Amino acid sequence: MSAFGRRSGVTGNAQRPSFGVARPLHGPGPAESGGSQFPPIESLPFPGESAAPAVGQDAMARLASRQDASGEAGSSKAEGFDASVHKIKEQVLPRLLERIDPEAAATLSKDELAEEFRPIIGEVLAELKITLNRREQFALEKVLVDELLGLGPLEELLNDPLITDIMVNGPDQTYIEKRGKLEIAPITFRDEEHLFQIAQRIVSKVGRRVDQTTPLADARLMDGSRVNVIVPPLSLKGTAISIRKFSAKPITLDMMAKGGSMSEKMATTLKIAGASRFNIVISGGTGSGKTTMLNALSKMIDPGERVITIEDAAELRLQQPHWLPLETRPANLEGNGCISIRDLVVNALRMRPDRIILGEIRGSECFDMLAAMNTGHDGSMCTLHSNSPREALARMENMVMMSDIKVPKEAISRQIADSVDMIIQVKRLRDGSRRVTNITEVIGMEGSVIVTQELFKFEYLDESAEGKIVGEYRAMGLRPYTLDKARQFGFDQPYLESCL
Repeated sequence: MSAFGRRSGVTGNAQRPSFGVARPLHGPGPAESGGSQFPPIESLPFPGESAAPAVGQDAMARLASRQDASGEAGSSKAEGFDASVHKIKEQVLPRLLERIDPEAAATLSKDELAEEFRPIIGEVLAELKITLNRREQFALEKVLVDELLGLGPLEELLNDPLITDIMVNGPDQTYIEKRGKLEIAPITFRDEEHLFQIAQRIVSKVGRRVDQTTPLADARLMDGSRVNVIVPPLSLKGTAISIRKFSAKPITLDMMAKGGSMSEKMATTLKIAGASRFNIVISGGTGSGKTTMLNALSKMIDPGERVITIEDAAELRLQQPHWLPLETRPANLEGNGCISIRDLVVNALRMRPDRIILGEIRGSECFDMLAAMNTGHDGSMCTLHSNSPREALARMENMVMMSDIKVPKEAISRQIADSVDMIIQVKRLRDGSRRVTNITEVIGMEGSVIVTQELFKFEYLDESAEGKIVGEYRAMGLRPYTLDKARQFGFDQPYLESCL
């Protein structure tokens, strides 16, 4: 039988196209339900290749698409219903301002002001011959009240609980962060003057100022959200406002463990570290969750301890009854009156604190913080920017050496080794998740090198089809060096069990 004869099991009545009369190489027509006899040429693999696209080719295709993507900045534009309401607001606002007393309006709450505005807005709309339905009128009232008493277009973003960061890059572009990912927000400001007025409104509420002579300012909102403002001539695209929103619901270590930021054993270890008065340094990059971790750790502090927090812009929210927050002060127009973090650390030592908590160390105050940790203020904590626990130690050495304190490097290293008990490394991964990637103990000195021991580590395993990073938290199975310190508080057994 010919090699192109019948297949086994095929009867003689079954018709099969002969080899020499194949259909043309094209896909099925509109009326055809089946595929063509031969697959399209582009779907055929080359000899020696698999049918699936190579991983390297896929990666190179993504690089090419990113390179070809437009580099022009996106523009925030309100659309549809929101756009129409904002358009009407621009017509109503000037006439509304003519009819109200700004000083009297400032004494009213938002709800009271909305009640007062309702009949006046009706009059203005009648003058302009604009007819609105009930939904549009309520939306217009809210926008006008936000404009006069609130922060204008930023109010709707601040009220959204899913938004964690707001980044205004001039009047025409605003980005937000949701679930760890950046996206453009559908809001715009009238012009640069409108945005600048809102920036001034934010900083003036905390006794600070921003203008061409002092174009940088750190501030906070009433709910504790951190704000940074930078204005022209330093910002070339107009006034820039960066807001790190404060979570209204306090986050605990248990919540972080359930959310996948750490394992249950890691949460237990950190609870014991906070309760046993370990000196802790939290290390991580921008937006990695250092302040959130510091707030969560602070819940393990004994209510009977006196805690003093020191920050540039106060954003820590401790739940302890005996808590005193301190905040730095910038220089005035003459360049006088500046109170730095270092000044506050030195002063805090005279205030009988049990623990001192620094929002962030970035300079010479590192030396004073180490001195506090090493002189009876066990349980002190701070954060700093670094990519790993080992880099955090190097940064602390560099910060002390760059200051005006003339101390040999070996003495600095020894003081760090004697002062710091634990380093917690937090990271924001590329899928937007925030995880505790390392918990490391500082053991001591070996020659001129600081010796550390890793208790826990997050190991990357894979990436899911949705782009989520898959990994596991591994205990290194080592006996903790700080076990004796935990034993003084009666936590030695659970501490040992969580680390093994």
